[in-house]
Amino acid sequence: MTPTEHRPRHHRTVVSYVRRGERMTTGQQRAWDTHWPRLGREVYDLPPGPLDLPAWFGREAPVVLEIGSGMGETTAQLAAAEPEVNYLAVEVYTPGLAQLLLRAEKLGVHNLRCLRGDAVDLLRDHLPPDSLATVRIFFPDPWPKKRHHKRRLVQPPLVSLIASRLAPGGLLHLATDWADYAEQMMAVCSAEPALHNVFGDEPGGWAPRPEWRPVTKFEGRAHEEGRAVRDLLFRRAA
Repeated sequence: MTPTEHRPRHHRTVVSYVRRGERMTTGQQRAWDTHWPRLGREVYDLPPGPLDLPAWFGREAPVVLEIGSGMGETTAQLAAAEPEVNYLAVEVYTPGLAQLLLRAEKLGVHNLRCLRGDAVDLLRDHLPPDSLATVRIFFPDPWPKKRHHKRRLVQPPLVSLIASRLAPGGLLHLATDWADYAEQMMAVCSAEPALHNVFGDEPGGWAPRPEWRPVTKFEGRAHEEGRAVRDLLFRRAA
């Protein structure tokens, strides 16, 4: 089964991602063929209206949404460590989702579901207000060149949309190793009236790095290159 190309229902002129090669390894293809029909869906093929997550997961539980799961290095481990939540990962890169399914299989994860497509479409069209316990955006593409900053994922419209989908008391957790992007994230999130900084009284407002977040190769490289990793934790008002 070879993934097919899908076009977004709502065309956006500026997106935060680029299309990469879709070639998969033998192991990734096997994991895709085995698990995607049950654990994965295409955002662009979802029927109109809210996604029925309790039916898909087979239970009612708090929903954690991770935007941009990459190759699943962190996602699979976090889902395995939190069996009490319904863990939802959205990603545009097909081999990354296949690798996530492979990692989840090896860890015996049962509380993970995956969506391929644009997170903005998912949030806007298929996740109702007050439906998410946590949203995580870990190490999004920094688009380091100034002329490309408009492509960065964390912008006011997205943060406002996320805030509306968080349940009262829900958390938005971000992390980046690019200093200017961290400052941008802080400014954008601080300006959203529905959110408040959990660590606003700390120097800079930065959250401490959580011990439970696995250290990925990207974070390890940041430390090697002397870049500080910044975490931000914002809560929706109850």
